[in-house]
This record gives sequence, C-alpha cells and structure tokens, in this order.
Amino acid sequence: MAALAPPVATVRTAVRRALAGLTGDGPVLVACSGGADSLALAAATAFVAPRSGRRAGLVTVDHGLQPGSAERAGTVAGWACEQGLDPVDSIAVTVDGRPGGPEAAAREARYQALVDTARRHGAAAVLLGHTRDDQAETVLLALARGAGPRGLAGMPVRRELAGVPLLRPLLDVSREDTRKACAALGLTPWEDPHNADPAYARARVRADVLPALVAALGPGVLENLARTAQLLAADTAALDDLAATALADTRSPDGGLRVDGLTALPAAVRTRVLHAWARELGASPAALSHRHVVALDALVTHWHGQGPVHLPGGLRVARRATRLTVVDPV
Repeated sequence: MAALAPPVATVRTAVRRALAGLTGDGPVLVACSGGADSLALAAATAFVAPRSGRRAGLVTVDHGLQPGSAERAGTVAGWACEQGLDPVDSIAVTVDGRPGGPEAAAREARYQALVDTARRHGAAAVLLGHTRDDQAETVLLALARGAGPRGLAGMPVRRELAGVPLLRPLLDVSREDTRKACAALGLTPWEDPHNADPAYARARVRADVLPALVAALGPGVLENLARTAQLLAADTAALDDLAATALADTRSPDGGLRVDGLTALPAAVRTRVLHAWARELGASPAALSHRHVVALDALVTHWHGQGPVHLPGGLRVARRATRLTVVDPV
C-alpha cells in the first residue's frame, strides 16, 4: 500500500477534528467552487465523513459572473457525485442589484444560497474552505481599514448564520498544502481569475503584499498573522461576554443606560456595551461605525452638555441627567 501523502493526511485530520464536535445526525455540506482549497476539503470530507458515521454532501454556487460558470458548476457537481457525496446541489444565484461592491454582493448571494440549501437538507453544518493564507490576508486587510480587535480576529473557526453552523476546518492548513493534496489525489483545481485580478484588494494582497512580507520576514509570517487572529478572537469573545453582562447591569427601567454604571466599566467593555446597545436599538451593524461609538462614549466620559448623537437609522441618543436614552427625531 502506498504511503498517504502528508498534505492529504493534514487536510483529512483537519476535517476529522471539525466533524468530531458536531451534534445532530444531519449531513455536512461542503461549499465547493472547484478551487484547490475547497476541492481538497471536499475530497477529504468524502473520505472522512462516512468513516465518522456521518453523511456528506456538496453545494456549488454559480454566481453567473464569468463565461462558462454554469458548465464549471456542473463539472464540480458531477465530480462530487462520483466521489459518493450526497446530496449534491448546484445553485445559480443573481448577484446584480444587491447592495455593496461586486465582492460583497457575490458573498451575500453565496451565503444565502448555502444557508437555504443547508436548511432544505437539514444539514448539521456547512464546511468552508478558507485556509491559513486566507486568514492572513483577512488580518492584513483589517489592519489597512483600521479595524479594531473584532476585525483583526479574522474569520472564526465556527459561526452561525441564520441558525446554520458554518465551519472552517482549514484555518490551520496552508494553501500550499491544499494544492499539494489535490496533486497527490490527481485532482485538477479550477483557477478563479478573480483571485489574480488587481481590481480586487484581496487579490493585490495575495499577489504583492504577502509575498513581500514573506520575503522580508520569512515564511513564518503567515502562521503568525493567523495566530494573531486566533488570539484576538479568544480575547474578543471574553470581552463580549463581559459586555453582555454589563449591558444587563447598566440598563435603566425605561430601556436606557445608567451613566454611573457605564462610567465604572473599563473602556474596552464600555464601548462594547454602547455598540451592542446601539445595535439593539436598531442601528444597522454595517452602518454603525467607530465614530458613532466614540460619540456615544463622549456622552458618558466627556459630558459637557452636548447635543444628541445621531445613529444610523434615524436614531438619536441623548444624555438626560444620569442616563442615556433615545429621543424623538427632530
């Protein structure tokens, strides 16, 4: 018997660990574009899942943004059926007309399709093929935006979207290993031209910034960036727990917040309380920015009689004596 190629073993081990923590008896669905990362993930899941007593399927999303995309999605679906994956779905989505830029619109359409498909099949989780390299890129992009700890925490290993668990088993696996795993298994990945298109910030980071960092600082920089995200994710989760408790403790009977309770909190917890409260009031998470939270915080820590803070959604928050409260719009 030929020895198992180490990259194949690496990807299979990552999948085995991810499946070990799942509950429920529904299938797992691999989101697969046909690229090296998701193809290696799908092949590993097809091997590991049945041996773990769980069914595994695949869903591929056709964004309709490139010539031949429907045929390519059909090829991925056909390969999945040959591997014994079941169920297998190819979903066409419409990207045009969605808010945000092309990347954001495509991502929204893709995740909506994944969640809808997972619900239809009663899936226990959807597996995503993001790697350590993707995480490093995400951290660098967050740094460039001036993001706080939440942004620098990168992509989580697990999160829920509309009640569907999304798992990223490969965040500790390099992109090089997924390519080598595909080669060892005789699989030919699809190369997405968008990944090399300099019109996209992530493509520029991938082609220019990360190679420059590796050249200057050594190959360990990718792992270190991903580890930074992991450490910040743990810290952020702990601070979020503290903030949730503090939000409950500082509420006033009318639904506002008590200034004395807020003043006693460390700044890192207090700003999280204000951010969570603003979202609770109805401020859009996408539109709620750092400057809004700073303005709310100034009502607590730098009070000099200033007027209300205007939040997204037409909300106005003012300080009234010893509490923060929503006031009617003018």
